Amino acid sequence: MLHPSYSDLMKVVNSEVEPGEAPVVNSRYSIVMATSKRARQLIAGADPLVERPATTKPLSIAVDELNEGKIKILSDDEAE
Repeated sequence: MLHPSYSDLMKVVNSEVEPGEAPVVNSRYSIVMATSKRARQLIAGADPLVERPATTKPLSIAVDELNEGKIKILSDDEAE
């Protein structure tokens, strides 16, 4: 089981959304895609943004970074 849960991660990602605006993330798929992209960046040599043991897997680091607000998922409007 993933800790934190998908719903917890979605709350973190959507925490900066103003009331009445569409959430940045509204599915688990978006969380999976964002963390997998970040894990690939870590595998390619990017520096982790959180302190973890060297034996921690890249996907675990990516989930922790997202949960701690160190990385941000951009909405379609922000990505352009």
